[in-house]
Amino acid sequence: MEGGFRETEEGKNLVKKFEDIVNNSTTGFFSEDDYDYLIQHYMFQGKSKKALKVIDYAIEQNPYSTDYRLEKARILFESDKYQQSLEIIETLEIIQPNDIDIILLKSAILTNLEKYEDAIHILMDALDMDQELDEVNYSIGLAYQSWARYDDAIVYYKAAIEINLDHEDATYELAYCLDITNQLKESIEYYQTFIDTDPFSPNAWYNLGVVYSKLMDWGKSIEAYEYATLLKDDFSSAFFNMGNAYMNKANFAEAQENYKKTIELEGPTPEVLCCLAATYEKMELYDAAITHFKKALKIDAKYHEALFGIGSSLESQEKWLEASHFFRKATTLDDKNIAYIIALADSEYNTGNIVSAVESYEKAADLDPFLPEVWLNWSQVYYDLGEYGKASATLEEGLENMPDEAEMYYRNAVYLINEGKYKEAFVFLENGLTLDFDKHTLLFDFFKELETQKALYKIIDQYKKS
Repeated sequence: MEGGFRETEEGKNLVKKFEDIVNNSTTGFFSEDDYDYLIQHYMFQGKSKKALKVIDYAIEQNPYSTDYRLEKARILFESDKYQQSLEIIETLEIIQPNDIDIILLKSAILTNLEKYEDAIHILMDALDMDQELDEVNYSIGLAYQSWARYDDAIVYYKAAIEINLDHEDATYELAYCLDITNQLKESIEYYQTFIDTDPFSPNAWYNLGVVYSKLMDWGKSIEAYEYATLLKDDFSSAFFNMGNAYMNKANFAEAQENYKKTIELEGPTPEVLCCLAATYEKMELYDAAITHFKKALKIDAKYHEALFGIGSSLESQEKWLEASHFFRKATTLDDKNIAYIIALADSEYNTGNIVSAVESYEKAADLDPFLPEVWLNWSQVYYDLGEYGKASATLEEGLENMPDEAEMYYRNAVYLINEGKYKEAFVFLENGLTLDFDKHTLLFDFFKELETQKALYKIIDQYKKS
């Protein structure tokens, strides 16, 4: 993980000075270090427009500097403004055709514009320049990966790691490509060779930990990360990944300690604070969880994962109205996140806002019609209202997309029984039993009456004997 940006008192005064100058249209002098601080400050807060304003001010004062123009191109690229970024880069490469930073950024832009062959071509030429060869190989890997040519990407990620064992990004992407091509398990020996060559290399152990994490072998991944941290006691990425592994093992106290250590080493970041908050949430310490999610929002007010986390903590306490508020804010910032939309729908329903709940379920179904949870929860709204026909119609629409989803057949049988449509209900019940017999127990959550349960047992028993 990259170290978090650390705010200083001197820096706060510098930000105030700059904003006063901008707001009052006055002039002022800033050093190169000042500009670097201001750019980092605004980028860390997710305020790219303000960072660009700083750069424009810097260019105005330093008209012959290529560094600020390159930084402007980089920020435009990170803001998905690829064409604007490319225009600046093409101007800069006339002045400095062999600048490796310009070449790497241009290749990244071309890759994102899906001009993979062009990106790879300029990077292959850069290999002859003998500069930052780990980054060049890594960038070639990225271009091939984006092109879905994973085996080619693997070759260049391995080359990057063999040049620089500390290249964490190449490590992650290599593990991803090996995973997607079903080569990950077989690749353990490859990673083991680095340890055999240098057993005291923290990065060799770290890389092995990443592979075991990808394989979801949390015990071995923790062991590898522990070796990495013993060999390098300020290895924040290893502590962070070890925290994630402990979370996956449901060992929340250990996860918490590793996230705290990560913050101690690199300063608070929204990502790590949210992970730390999640440990408190899992331990049902909701006030502490909310406190840490809010700390993440103080750093980045648009960090929607933190808003969702607060909503989730409130939902666990059945504080539905407050939860809805935060889920709604999260969906405003990321309106394609299906988990956010379902959570908003559920909380809206529990506050009695039926219309809003149905609208959210409809949106979720449009985004991902292959998610059973959406159709089950949506139909449950109508069931609870006694509108069994609507409940059944909703599930049948969902079943058009998921004809093998047993739980939806069982649930529709429930709705049809309540509607008095016993023959139709039996058809859905039989389909459910055929697909997954063991799930028939779900029926009894809806029918508490002994007589009804006996009748269902009889039907199920007859099916079992047939």
